[in-house]
Amino acid sequence: MISRISVYRLALCMAILTPTGAWATHPLVTDDAGTQGQGHFQLEVNGQYDHDKDNGITNTGGQTAATVTYGITDVIDVAVGVPYLWINEKSDDRLINSSENGVSDATLDVKLRFYERDGLSIAVKPGLSLPTGDDDKSLGTGKLGYHLYMIGTQEVGSWTFLANLGYIRNETNVDTDEKNIWHVSIATICALDDHWKIAANAVAERNTDKDGDNDPVSALAGVIYSPTKDIDLDFGIKRGVTSSETDWLLLAGMTFRF
Repeated sequence: MISRISVYRLALCMAILTPTGAWATHPLVTDDAGTQGQGHFQLEVNGQYDHDKDNGITNTGGQTAATVTYGITDVIDVAVGVPYLWINEKSDDRLINSSENGVSDATLDVKLRFYERDGLSIAVKPGLSLPTGDDDKSLGTGKLGYHLYMIGTQEVGSWTFLANLGYIRNETNVDTDEKNIWHVSIATICALDDHWKIAANAVAERNTDKDGDNDPVSALAGVIYSPTKDIDLDFGIKRGVTSSETDWLLLAGMTFRF
Protein backbone atom coordinates (compact mmCIF):
# COMPACT_ATOMS: atom_id res chain seq x y z
CA MET A 1 0.00 0.00 0.00
CA ILE A 2 1.18 3.54 -0.68
CA SER A 3 2.65 5.40 2.27
CA ARG A 4 -0.28 7.07 3.99
CA ILE A 5 1.23 10.56 4.33
CA SER A 6 2.25 10.96 0.69
CA VAL A 7 -1.09 9.72 -0.60
CA TYR A 8 -2.97 12.12 1.61
CA ARG A 9 -0.83 15.01 0.36
CA LEU A 10 -1.69 14.19 -3.23
CA ALA A 11 -5.34 13.34 -2.69
CA LEU A 12 -6.06 16.42 -0.59
CA CYS A 13 -4.45 18.74 -3.12
CA MET A 14 -6.48 17.15 -5.92
CA ALA A 15 -9.92 16.78 -4.38
CA ILE A 16 -10.35 17.89 -0.79
CA LEU A 17 -8.39 21.12 -0.31
CA THR A 18 -9.53 22.73 -3.58
CA PRO A 19 -13.30 22.25 -3.65
CA THR A 20 -13.71 25.49 -5.60
CA GLY A 21 -12.18 23.87 -8.60
CA ALA A 22 -15.19 21.65 -8.96
CA TRP A 23 -17.43 24.49 -10.09
CA ALA A 24 -15.22 27.47 -10.79
CA THR A 25 -14.81 28.53 -14.41
CA HIS A 26 -12.68 25.52 -15.34
CA PRO A 27 -9.72 25.25 -15.63
CA LEU A 28 -9.44 27.99 -13.00
CA VAL A 29 -9.29 27.20 -9.30
CA THR A 30 -10.67 30.64 -8.37
CA ASP A 31 -14.48 30.71 -8.42
CA ASP A 32 -16.64 33.54 -9.76
CA ALA A 33 -19.67 35.12 -8.11
CA GLY A 34 -22.02 34.22 -10.97
CA THR A 35 -25.03 31.95 -10.45
CA GLN A 36 -27.09 29.87 -12.87
CA GLY A 37 -30.45 31.60 -12.44
CA GLN A 38 -33.60 30.06 -11.00
CA GLY A 39 -34.46 26.68 -12.48
CA HIS A 40 -31.29 26.36 -14.56
CA PHE A 41 -28.73 23.53 -14.41
CA GLN A 42 -25.04 23.28 -15.13
CA LEU A 43 -23.08 20.06 -15.63
CA GLU A 44 -19.29 20.10 -15.40
CA VAL A 45 -17.14 17.12 -16.34
CA ASN A 46 -13.41 17.64 -15.96
CA GLY A 47 -10.19 15.80 -15.40
CA GLN A 48 -6.56 16.36 -14.56
CA TYR A 49 -3.21 14.60 -14.60
CA ASP A 50 -0.49 15.56 -12.14
CA HIS A 51 3.17 14.81 -11.60
CA ASP A 52 5.36 15.45 -8.55
CA LYS A 53 8.84 14.27 -7.60
CA ASP A 54 10.50 14.75 -4.21
CA ASN A 55 13.37 12.97 -2.45
CA GLY A 56 13.57 10.22 -5.07
CA ILE A 57 9.85 9.40 -4.93
CA THR A 58 7.60 10.17 -7.89
CA ASN A 59 3.89 10.64 -7.35
CA THR A 60 1.64 10.64 -10.40
CA GLY A 61 -2.10 10.56 -10.49
CA GLY A 62 -5.26 12.01 -11.82
CA GLN A 63 -8.81 12.93 -11.15
CA THR A 64 -12.07 12.96 -13.04
CA ALA A 65 -15.01 14.77 -11.51
CA ALA A 66 -18.63 15.48 -12.31
CA THR A 67 -20.44 18.42 -10.72
CA VAL A 68 -24.12 19.31 -11.08
CA THR A 69 -25.22 22.83 -10.15
CA TYR A 70 -28.84 23.99 -9.83
CA GLY A 71 -30.16 27.52 -9.47
CA ILE A 72 -32.57 27.56 -6.53
CA THR A 73 -33.17 31.28 -7.06
CA ASP A 74 -31.51 33.87 -9.30
CA VAL A 75 -28.85 34.46 -6.62
CA ILE A 76 -28.55 31.05 -4.89
CA ASP A 77 -26.98 27.91 -6.36
CA VAL A 78 -26.52 24.46 -4.88
CA ALA A 79 -23.89 22.08 -6.29
CA VAL A 80 -22.90 18.45 -5.76
CA GLY A 81 -19.54 17.18 -6.99
CA VAL A 82 -18.13 13.64 -7.04
CA PRO A 83 -14.43 13.03 -7.87
CA TYR A 84 -12.72 9.78 -8.85
CA LEU A 85 -8.98 9.52 -8.07
CA TRP A 86 -6.10 7.36 -9.16
CA ILE A 87 -2.76 7.69 -7.41
CA ASN A 88 0.62 6.06 -8.10
CA GLU A 89 3.83 6.19 -6.08
CA LYS A 90 7.21 4.93 -7.27
CA SER A 91 10.73 5.34 -5.88
CA ASP A 92 13.89 5.62 -7.96
CA ASP A 93 15.28 2.49 -6.28
CA ARG A 94 12.05 0.62 -7.18
CA LEU A 95 11.48 -0.43 -3.57
CA ILE A 96 8.18 1.46 -3.66
CA ASN A 97 5.73 0.84 -6.50
CA SER A 98 2.10 1.12 -5.43
CA SER A 99 -1.20 2.53 -6.59
CA GLU A 100 -4.76 3.18 -5.44
CA ASN A 101 -7.91 4.34 -7.22
CA GLY A 102 -11.56 4.96 -6.41
CA VAL A 103 -14.20 7.51 -5.55
CA SER A 104 -12.94 10.28 -3.27
CA ASP A 105 -14.87 12.58 -0.94
CA ALA A 106 -17.85 14.30 -2.56
CA THR A 107 -18.66 17.98 -2.01
CA LEU A 108 -21.91 19.81 -1.33
CA ASP A 109 -21.80 23.59 -1.80
CA VAL A 110 -24.17 26.53 -1.69
CA LYS A 111 -23.32 29.86 -3.35
CA LEU A 112 -25.17 33.04 -2.38
CA ARG A 113 -24.54 36.23 -4.36
CA PHE A 114 -25.49 39.09 -2.04
CA TYR A 115 -24.07 42.14 -3.87
CA GLU A 116 -24.09 43.19 -7.51
CA ARG A 117 -23.47 46.71 -8.82
CA ASP A 118 -21.41 48.42 -11.56
CA GLY A 119 -19.84 45.16 -12.70
CA LEU A 120 -18.84 44.11 -9.17
CA SER A 121 -20.38 40.96 -7.68
CA ILE A 122 -19.71 39.47 -4.24
CA ALA A 123 -20.79 36.03 -3.05
CA VAL A 124 -20.28 33.66 -0.15
CA LYS A 125 -19.95 29.91 -0.60
CA PRO A 126 -20.14 27.52 2.36
CA GLY A 127 -19.79 23.82 1.74
CA LEU A 128 -19.24 20.34 3.09
CA SER A 129 -16.81 17.57 2.22
CA LEU A 130 -18.69 14.28 2.52
CA PRO A 131 -16.79 11.11 3.58
CA THR A 132 -17.63 9.06 0.47
CA GLY A 133 -14.02 8.05 -0.22
CA ASP A 134 -12.43 4.95 1.27
CA ASP A 135 -10.11 6.24 3.99
CA ASP A 136 -8.54 2.78 4.36
CA LYS A 137 -7.23 3.22 0.80
CA SER A 138 -6.24 6.84 1.52
CA LEU A 139 -8.85 8.12 -0.95
CA GLY A 140 -10.83 10.10 1.63
CA THR A 141 -10.72 11.47 5.14
CA GLY A 142 -13.40 9.26 6.68
CA LYS A 143 -14.83 12.39 8.33
CA LEU A 144 -17.21 15.21 7.51
CA GLY A 145 -15.31 18.37 6.59
CA TYR A 146 -16.34 21.91 5.81
CA HIS A 147 -15.14 25.04 4.04
CA LEU A 148 -16.16 28.66 3.48
CA TYR A 149 -15.21 31.02 0.64
CA MET A 150 -15.70 34.71 -0.01
CA ILE A 151 -15.83 35.41 -3.75
CA GLY A 152 -15.41 38.68 -5.64
CA THR A 153 -15.85 39.29 -9.37
CA GLN A 154 -15.21 42.56 -11.25
CA GLU A 155 -16.05 42.92 -14.94
CA VAL A 156 -14.33 45.64 -16.97
CA GLY A 157 -15.08 45.47 -20.69
CA SER A 158 -13.74 42.20 -22.09
CA TRP A 159 -11.84 41.49 -18.85
CA THR A 160 -13.08 39.69 -15.73
CA PHE A 161 -11.10 39.76 -12.48
CA LEU A 162 -11.69 37.20 -9.72
CA ALA A 163 -10.57 36.89 -6.09
CA ASN A 164 -11.24 34.22 -3.45
CA LEU A 165 -10.53 34.07 0.28
CA GLY A 166 -11.23 30.73 1.90
CA TYR A 167 -11.06 28.59 5.02
CA ILE A 168 -10.90 24.79 4.80
CA ARG A 169 -11.14 22.38 7.71
CA ASN A 170 -8.71 19.55 6.97
CA GLU A 171 -10.07 16.40 8.59
CA THR A 172 -7.37 13.88 7.68
CA ASN A 173 -6.26 11.35 10.27
CA VAL A 174 -2.59 12.27 9.91
CA ASP A 175 -1.37 13.72 13.23
CA THR A 176 1.31 15.81 11.52
CA ASP A 177 -1.25 17.58 9.32
CA GLU A 178 -2.47 21.11 9.87
CA LYS A 179 -6.23 21.16 10.45
CA ASN A 180 -6.98 24.79 9.61
CA ILE A 181 -6.14 25.72 6.02
CA TRP A 182 -6.40 29.19 4.50
CA HIS A 183 -6.80 29.76 0.76
CA VAL A 184 -6.05 32.89 -1.29
CA SER A 185 -6.35 33.07 -5.08
CA ILE A 186 -6.74 35.62 -7.86
CA ALA A 187 -7.53 35.13 -11.54
CA THR A 188 -8.32 36.98 -14.72
CA ILE A 189 -10.24 36.02 -17.85
CA CYS A 190 -10.03 37.90 -21.14
CA ALA A 191 -12.68 37.37 -23.83
CA LEU A 192 -10.95 37.48 -27.21
CA ASP A 193 -14.24 37.16 -29.13
CA ASP A 194 -17.62 35.41 -28.77
CA HIS A 195 -15.98 31.96 -28.69
CA TRP A 196 -12.46 32.20 -27.21
CA LYS A 197 -11.19 33.24 -23.79
CA ILE A 198 -7.78 33.08 -22.16
CA ALA A 199 -7.30 32.83 -18.41
CA ALA A 200 -4.60 33.03 -15.75
CA ASN A 201 -4.67 32.07 -12.08
CA ALA A 202 -2.43 32.36 -8.99
CA VAL A 203 -3.19 30.24 -5.92
CA ALA A 204 -1.72 29.99 -2.42
CA GLU A 205 -2.79 27.82 0.52
CA ARG A 206 -1.48 26.98 3.94
CA ASN A 207 0.70 23.88 3.96
CA THR A 208 -1.12 20.84 5.33
CA ASP A 209 2.19 19.64 6.81
CA LYS A 210 2.82 21.36 10.15
CA ASP A 211 6.56 20.90 9.63
CA GLY A 212 6.55 22.06 6.00
CA ASP A 213 9.17 24.60 4.94
CA ASN A 214 6.81 26.65 2.78
CA ASP A 215 3.19 27.01 1.70
CA PRO A 216 1.95 25.65 -1.64
CA VAL A 217 1.87 28.34 -4.34
CA SER A 218 0.96 27.68 -7.97
CA ALA A 219 0.28 29.47 -11.24
CA LEU A 220 -2.12 28.39 -13.96
CA ALA A 221 -2.76 29.38 -17.56
CA GLY A 222 -5.68 28.17 -19.65
CA VAL A 223 -7.90 28.62 -22.66
CA ILE A 224 -11.69 28.29 -22.94
CA TYR A 225 -13.56 27.67 -26.20
CA SER A 226 -17.34 28.13 -26.31
CA PRO A 227 -18.91 26.78 -29.53
CA THR A 228 -22.28 28.01 -28.16
CA LYS A 229 -23.24 30.17 -25.18
CA ASP A 230 -24.20 27.03 -23.23
CA ILE A 231 -21.12 24.87 -23.90
CA ASP A 232 -17.52 25.44 -22.77
CA LEU A 233 -14.46 23.34 -23.60
CA ASP A 234 -11.26 24.14 -21.71
CA PHE A 235 -7.63 23.22 -21.24
CA GLY A 236 -5.07 24.42 -18.70
CA ILE A 237 -1.59 23.89 -17.29
CA LYS A 238 -0.89 24.43 -13.61
CA ARG A 239 2.69 24.77 -12.38
CA GLY A 240 3.92 24.57 -8.80
CA VAL A 241 5.94 27.63 -7.75
CA THR A 242 7.07 26.38 -4.33
CA SER A 243 8.49 22.96 -3.47
CA SER A 244 5.46 21.97 -1.38
CA GLU A 245 3.13 22.29 -4.38
CA THR A 246 2.65 19.55 -6.99
CA ASP A 247 5.20 20.13 -9.77
CA TRP A 248 2.68 20.38 -12.59
CA LEU A 249 -0.85 19.44 -13.64
CA LEU A 250 -2.68 19.21 -16.93
CA LEU A 251 -6.40 20.04 -16.81
CA ALA A 252 -9.25 19.67 -19.29
CA GLY A 253 -13.00 19.88 -19.01
CA MET A 254 -16.44 20.40 -20.52
CA THR A 255 -19.31 22.50 -19.17
CA PHE A 256 -22.95 22.31 -20.27
CA ARG A 257 -25.69 24.73 -19.19
CA PHE A 258 -29.40 24.02 -19.65
